[in-house]
Amino acid sequence: MHAELILDARNAVGESPVWNVVEQALYWVDIPAKRLHRWSPSDNRTQSWQTEQMLACIASSQAGGWIAAMEDGLFHLQANLDGSLTSSRLSGVEHASSGMRFNDGRCDRQGRFWVGSMLLDMAAGVNAGALYRFQAGQSEPLSAQLSGFIVPNGLAFSPDGTTMYLSDSHPSVQAIWAFDYDIDSGTPHNRRLFVDMREHPGRPDGAAVDAEGCYWICGNDAGQIHRFTPEGRLDRSLAVPVKKPTMCAFGGRNLDTLFVTSIRPGGDLDDQPLAGGVFALQPGITGLEEPRFNG
Repeated sequence: MHAELILDARNAVGESPVWNVVEQALYWVDIPAKRLHRWSPSDNRTQSWQTEQMLACIASSQAGGWIAAMEDGLFHLQANLDGSLTSSRLSGVEHASSGMRFNDGRCDRQGRFWVGSMLLDMAAGVNAGALYRFQAGQSEPLSAQLSGFIVPNGLAFSPDGTTMYLSDSHPSVQAIWAFDYDIDSGTPHNRRLFVDMREHPGRPDGAAVDAEGCYWICGNDAGQIHRFTPEGRLDRSLAVPVKKPTMCAFGGRNLDTLFVTSIRPGGDLDDQPLAGGVFALQPGITGLEEPRFNG
């Protein structure tokens, strides 16, 4: 299947694509560049906003704007059309170690925001990462709900919200887990191995769930996007023309386009000149509207 380049963004670490149904536009972040990006397919226009800290992931808010996880806490961002960005702090966090930031995150089906943390020095392989939950009326700082991860990633929820998926993309782990998820209390339990990614190409990075309940995960380092059934069986793999796809998200007017962000590493890029770009695939599958933060 052909992957269409929609923007030669050259993002250092493009991440957290989110389709805004109201605006019919794609938003995503470039983590080290500390930037929020927007692309509108109707006029092929892009716009960017600068943040004060590394911006790891975003989720739209029912109140408008974005919930954003950065280095030392969660913020509400209002990206204005004049290029200005209004930022207000929602909650701080006491990381397990110095030199940490937030990473992958999204809302559950009830509108609670979940996000993982990691060491900036991923190569250290220290399991200081944790998973946090934030909901309306919550006092700060955030408290860890799950811990013991190196690079928590691949967070997603089944269509009915009763299964939570989570991966650790560190080369020494490369596992995807499934949890039973209590939608009333927002509590994951009964953790079990969903997919051992050492048996498939690429490390597990960002993910999405389609309307059929299948789990899509970016195979970082392998240039592939894998689709797994709810039973953990590999259903298909799609290729992108870069080695490091980071996260996928369904969007477009009918939610049948799979958007993919990517990393532009340093060094020789002769074999992947489009690295850091944003791509679109037509997988023949419909996705789900991304839940908004309920608060």
